[in-house]
Amino acid sequence: MQDLLCMNNDFPPRAHCLVRWYGLREFVVIAPAANNDAVISESKCNLLLSSISIALGNTGCQVPLFVQIHHKWRRMYVGECQGPGVRTDFEMVHLRKVPGQYTHLSGLLDIFKTKIGCPLTPLPPVSMAIRLTFVLQDWQQYFWPQQPPDIDALVGGEVGGLEFGKLPFGACEDPISELHLATTWPHLAEGIIVDNDVYSDLDPLQAPQWSVRVRKADNPQCLLGDFLTEFFKLCRRKESTDEILGRSAFDEEGKEVADITHALSKLTEPAPVPIPKLSVTNMVHSAKKKIRKHRGVDESPLNNEVLNTILLFLFPDAADKLGDVFENRASTSAGNNPPPENEDYNLFSQFKSAPSDSLTYKLALCLCMINFYHGGVKGVAHLWQEFVLEMRYRWENNYLIPGLANGAPDLRCCLLHQKLQMLNCCIERKKARDEGKRGSMSDRSPGGASGDGAKGGEHSGENPDKEKEFGKSWESWSDSEEEFFECLSDTEDLKGNGQENGKKGAKESVNLKPEGRLHPHGKLMLLHPGEPLYVPITQEPAPMTEDLLEEQSEVLAKLGTSAEGAHLRARMQSACLLSDMESFKAANPGCCLEDFVRWYSPRDYIEEEVIDEKGNKVIRGELSARMKIPSNMWVEAWETAKPVPARRQKRLFDDTREAEKVLHYLAVQKPADLARHLLPCIIHAAVLKVKEEEAVEDISSVKKIIKQIISHSSKVLRFPSPEDKKLEEIIAQIMSVEAIIARARSLKAKFGVEKCENEEEKEDLQRFVNSLLEQPEVSVVGAGRGPAGSIIHKLFVNAQRVPAPLEEELRRSGCPEERRQGVQSEFPPPAGREVILRASVPRPAPYSKALPQRMYSVLTREDFRLAGAFSADTTFF
Repeated sequence: MQDLLCMNNDFPPRAHCLVRWYGLREFVVIAPAANNDAVISESKCNLLLSSISIALGNTGCQVPLFVQIHHKWRRMYVGECQGPGVRTDFEMVHLRKVPGQYTHLSGLLDIFKTKIGCPLTPLPPVSMAIRLTFVLQDWQQYFWPQQPPDIDALVGGEVGGLEFGKLPFGACEDPISELHLATTWPHLAEGIIVDNDVYSDLDPLQAPQWSVRVRKADNPQCLLGDFLTEFFKLCRRKESTDEILGRSAFDEEGKEVADITHALSKLTEPAPVPIPKLSVTNMVHSAKKKIRKHRGVDESPLNNEVLNTILLFLFPDAADKLGDVFENRASTSAGNNPPPENEDYNLFSQFKSAPSDSLTYKLALCLCMINFYHGGVKGVAHLWQEFVLEMRYRWENNYLIPGLANGAPDLRCCLLHQKLQMLNCCIERKKARDEGKRGSMSDRSPGGASGDGAKGGEHSGENPDKEKEFGKSWESWSDSEEEFFECLSDTEDLKGNGQENGKKGAKESVNLKPEGRLHPHGKLMLLHPGEPLYVPITQEPAPMTEDLLEEQSEVLAKLGTSAEGAHLRARMQSACLLSDMESFKAANPGCCLEDFVRWYSPRDYIEEEVIDEKGNKVIRGELSARMKIPSNMWVEAWETAKPVPARRQKRLFDDTREAEKVLHYLAVQKPADLARHLLPCIIHAAVLKVKEEEAVEDISSVKKIIKQIISHSSKVLRFPSPEDKKLEEIIAQIMSVEAIIARARSLKAKFGVEKCENEEEKEDLQRFVNSLLEQPEVSVVGAGRGPAGSIIHKLFVNAQRVPAPLEEELRRSGCPEERRQGVQSEFPPPAGREVILRASVPRPAPYSKALPQRMYSVLTREDFRLAGAFSADTTFF
């Protein structure tokens, strides 16, 4: 009863339709279970109602109970509520065509009064609440600010108006489709306002309350979302690069195909074939010629201009043609990136992507753009092929790859990034070796077989003649051909020398010349000869990518727990230890295991103070318990180690083999594999872009969603192959954020937030726009006279401006509603009229209790509904 009379819940912004129609807070609805079932026959409807009536009476339940009748879309309900001595009936009328006399207030009051049928002569006052809703669909003066990018423009590193390395952002269409203005008169007494078929007092500008809601366009097309979706589609492609670029051209010459498949083994095996002829680069170039022959020059998916722009963006050092500049540009970083200690910068470790200034990240953005604008999957395959060629070129010519951090592969990044870092490590080692070789070549006399790091045969085919020359001189002074090949394949420069020296026995070891010293240790002395201990030059351990680490751990696990397996495992794991021991022995002739342990693992050498025979305190040291275990790995390794300096040892890290493995890995990647590798980078870039755009708008709800996206992504992207469904969810979240920001911008433009000069007003408008995004309905402070109100008024006025002759015609031929509105033509005819009438009246007899009666009516263009709740006294009637 209180709900029926309460005015606080008159036009709820979001609620069940029965709440709006009857103002109830609690009710029960009984509806047919199946969607296509409907209670259509009147007798069935009455049977249900009487059953409800009996049930309510028997249980004493005081909650209103409704039955849904007719088809679901009509939303027709009838119901009843019983209390002590009171019964309320809920009835409804739903029409398509509106009877003329009910389009205004006076007609509705007539229905209400006749329906109450009040026996009292001066009728108790009827209170009214009226709401008119106006819809604005035509934002004539606002073209949508986001221009779709111009795909053909390519000016100074910009493609389609977008710079490489920057993702596009924004909606291509207006993401706000309609604005609904509700003008409300919440509490009117009967007789205050005139509203009939001739005249109306209801001027929206005079309404005491205004509230606004916006209707959002369904899934507006947004650029960032499109980019992500298209790139994600790549992940599902099955074709290989060769299939896409029409490599079937090879079938003509089967012989050369055989050649290219054995290229790797031929590069690494000692074969009497001149190496330059086997250079894979040469083969690939000849392959490209064949493609051209086969497909025609103009058919290349990417035109040269675009391709060169991208390659210059990816490899900025290529612009500096001077070789020495090449040398110094180990890692270049793109400008305007967040500093490395920044939280945004470190997102890559959460997403397992790559740092935002790295080559991998830039490559991901370029492939994303090419996939969208320049030839789709074919363009991607073409750029990737060029990229792999560039990698091969850099490996062969000792040019470091820009945009990669120095050092071993960073296991926090994606595998592709690790592979590129691995290739950089190989180039760095090879470069250092080649430079060392050049130095030693110049001052070496052909007779001196000192073997100072001349690793002759391993030259990159950049200068074949020079190489032959080296080969000849090497052969002329080398004792046997076998040694030459040993050096070519393993680069153990005359390791024999070291070994022979070793065999001469440890007795003479003190007479050996120390080699490969880095610097004296400072504090430590050798235990026996008492000379200073020198830190040796050692080989760096081999860098590893995560797939190699996995492979290694699998191999070690497969060796099992048998004694033999355990021994083999220990041998494999101690390769680095053995190398360091050999370097140590070479640098410190006459040393013992204790000396090595004191330098290498100080905790395994225990020193204690003891009193000798003379009573003096001396410090005596011994190896720890684990070092004294019989057949201990360290002791075994120490016994087998020969005094060989690092430069003459077998390489722990065979850069040639590792580089070829990486290059092969890159060459066999299909576009789909590539997209999978780089998707974390694209999601990372999209999150950064969304954060950057949100910072401009400052929308609190978006901040929360971005945090959710980051935590969700960091869980999903950690796994090697995340599920497609989860990836789609992340992309959908990013798209929803983009749409919210686009809506905020659209509303800002429409309400002229930026143009507002008064700071206070500007803040109010900004708050108003933000709440429009987050709340279903926002009340306008000051109604039609406040700052937001006057802007909305202007919007309607501008939308209503029609040519004068047309206006006259409309006024003559329009419906009565439009003719009455003629005076206030600033607003269109209302799209919806809602009226709530209430009275407290005794029914059915004059001496009954005065009980609440309520009728709600809504009138739209194609719908008219009356919903009445009429109460009667069941005790005194």
